[in-house]
Amino acid sequence: MKVNVETPGFDADVKLIQFIEKRLTKLEHFYDRITHVDVFLRVEKTKPANKLIEVLVNVPGDEFMCKKMAKSFEEGVDLCAESLERVVKKHKQKIRAKA
Repeated sequence: MKVNVETPGFDADVKLIQFIEKRLTKLEHFYDRITHVDVFLRVEKTKPANKLIEVLVNVPGDEFMCKKMAKSFEEGVDLCAESLERVVKKHKQKIRAKA
């Protein structure tokens, strides 16, 4: 599984990118057919929780998206990862039920 991180408007720290890759590769424990994950990090200037995190998970024949606002990128990535774990588990059960 490949993790692509895009940060328009700023340069992300190496530690942040490593954290994102480590956290999102754990999704493979729940569904091993994930092809790649795209992560978009943005800073919104209008809100107190101003970090916008969008995660797009691609699996064969489908894709799942999660969008969260948080005070830090790490917190937002954790929230997205937890949400996507539930979605991926449901998708896997749905695939098994059809087979």
